[in-house]
Amino acid sequence: MQSGDGVDRAVDATTTAGDERQLVVFQLGAELYGVEIARVHEIIRLQAITRVPRAPAFVEGIINLRGKVIPVVDLRHRFGLPAAEHTRASRIVVVEIGDQVVGLIVDAVSEVLRIAGATVEPPSPVVAGPESEYLHGIAKLPERLVMLLDLDRVLAREERRALDVAA
Repeated sequence: MQSGDGVDRAVDATTTAGDERQLVVFQLGAELYGVEIARVHEIIRLQAITRVPRAPAFVEGIINLRGKVIPVVDLRHRFGLPAAEHTRASRIVVVEIGDQVVGLIVDAVSEVLRIAGATVEPPSPVVAGPESEYLHGIAKLPERLVMLLDLDRVLAREERRALDVAA
């Protein structure tokens, strides 16, 4: 793909025009984010989270999900967004990051969405928001934009190791 400044930007092979993706779309503040549905184990209501002493700052705590201890990360905190009160719409999206199962606290889950690969653009290098390093594309839909998260970049390898200790 050729950008306006004459610099070629390669589009990830997963965003070719014939591709279709199925996403779980959730909200953080006024923004919409999407993750591949294949990486989502389940979506649960917010429940009591047990704080872990001396856990990394990005870890909200742990939960017991059907006998398995799962570390939980608040994405607002992770992305440097202002804290917000949890509401009845708040959810924990249980996802697979690397070989770990992790819960992500989001403001609300809005839908499961199918998008064509042609609607996805790589993020602009000009984007300077705190969450930009976690994006692998932006879906341009008729009335909204959905930022596609690269779950493998939401937590660095060292941070994933720290989650093992927290759980």
